[in-house]
Amino acid sequence: MDDTGSATSPVTIRRDGDVAIIHLDDGKANALGHVAIAALLAALDEVEAAGAEAVVLAGRPGRFSAGFDLKAMQAGADEARRMLSAGVDLFLRTYLFPRPVVAACTGHAIAAGSIILMSTDLRIGAAGDFRIGLPELTIGMPLPFFATELARDRISKRHLSQVFLGRMYDPEGATDAGFLDQVVDAEAVVDAAVEHAQTLSGVSRGGLKRTRVTSRGAIADAIRAGLDEDLSHFSVQG
Repeated sequence: MDDTGSATSPVTIRRDGDVAIIHLDDGKANALGHVAIAALLAALDEVEAAGAEAVVLAGRPGRFSAGFDLKAMQAGADEARRMLSAGVDLFLRTYLFPRPVVAACTGHAIAAGSIILMSTDLRIGAAGDFRIGLPELTIGMPLPFFATELARDRISKRHLSQVFLGRMYDPEGATDAGFLDQVVDAEAVVDAAVEHAQTLSGVSRGGLKRTRVTSRGAIADAIRAGLDEDLSHFSVQG
């Protein structure tokens, strides 16, 4: 297995056979700021160019991602919108990625962290006292269109209204709701995700590329088309 990534980047890449494992670890809450988003996008480009047959996205122990960087979100409306737009680039890059993507949800996945989960194909979660969901309405923010559309695609209809209203789930509840597909012991979550990714590595490249268009293309197009209007509703105060 090879490791790549600079000492200053929160993202590292290693290979396990045909599977590329992208780790996000900023040593803190794994917030999605400009640096983390750019590093994740660059990592996806790198593993695609390297010919990986499947990808695992993993967080740090106890923290998959706490969502968008609050400092950037509070730096003014323009900065918040710029970061949200970059986040949408990441979500849709993952959602439409031409190889299977498995999430190793290593802990809390809050707000944008849970949107990453909805953007992947298979989600393996760590058992424990973790929170997963979209709490925006409970903290005074609207739930953006890109989040509601991905949720309509990936979340159980039985839970959709509760998710939109900000309900937070433990890993078992998140599995029933549709944020996760399976829960395993925390120490085993990355290995389990890699094992699942290996079983998906034989998926047809051309077949998956076309299926991304037929199954997800219309949703991605709607998110892109509505992005300016979507972001116009965010005026975050510093």
